[in-house]
Parts: sequence; structure tokens; C-alpha cells
Amino acid sequence: MTIKPYLFAVLAVFSASLFIANATIAESAAESAAESETTWMTDFDAAKKKAKVEGKPLFINFTGSDWCGWCIKLVDEVFSQEAFKDYAAGNLILVEIDFPRRKELSAELKAQNEALAKSYGIRGFPTVLVMDANAKVLKSTGYQRGGAEKYVTHIKEILAEK
Repeated sequence: MTIKPYLFAVLAVFSASLFIANATIAESAAESAAESETTWMTDFDAAKKKAKVEGKPLFINFTGSDWCGWCIKLVDEVFSQEAFKDYAAGNLILVEIDFPRRKELSAELKAQNEALAKSYGIRGFPTVLVMDANAKVLKSTGYQRGGAEKYVTHIKEILAEK
């Protein structure tokens, strides 16, 4: 008769493990869905084509993702927040042009990024270019204090000026 309490304990632990695993899988799926809605492209030509097809403006972030303090702050305070992600998912084609120091980029991507920085006269990071669907620069901006909601308002104002 002493086997029953042990059996009950084993079943309880097993059930709890299944519950936790299912909750973790569901959370990961939700995070993946949110991430895919705000995917940052790295291929500028593909982003331009997508912008034309979808009739959306380009939002180009020139960044030093793994070393630039203001770039990291912009991601933490704005780009990673739901207010920005929600707006961007339906209204912008996001493009990251990165100049990391620790992360290795392919030779093609590095060459593209350097050519774009030279072409658009990028002198510091972060620099954000808001472009129309034809890749015409509407305005250059960067880090703005105030968080994601204020930043979205800032982007909307830029787009309203076009």
C-alpha cells in the first residue's frame, strides 16, 4: 500500500512538467509570431521591392548593434516595445543596416552596408532614414527621448509631411 503515495507523487511531478512545457511552448510561439510581424530586413534591394509592392515607407536603421550605446538604448526603449512593433508591423518596411564590432557579417552584407552608408552620408549611429516606397529620403532622425509611443508619433509626423 505504500507504493500508491509514491505513484501519486511521480504522476503529480510528470503532470506539472507537461503543464510547464506546454506553457513554455505557447509562450515561445507567441513571441515568435510577434517577432515575425516586426522582422528587420537586411537586404536593402529586397526591402525596396517589398516597399513598392506593399506601398509602405522604408524605415532604415543604421546601427552599431553590439557596441553603440545610443543604438542599444533605441532598441531597448523603442524598437523592442509593443507600441512600436504594433505600428511597424502594419505600416513600415524595417531595414537594419548594421556595423557590428563583435558579430561577423557576410562579405556581401558588409559591402552593401558600407556602400549605403557612403551613399546616404551616414556619419554616426544611430541614424534612421525614413523613406517613401520609392526609396526617396523623407527625413533623417535617430534616438528620441520619450519611449515607443512618442517615437511612433514622431514617425507619423515625418510621414504626414511627405
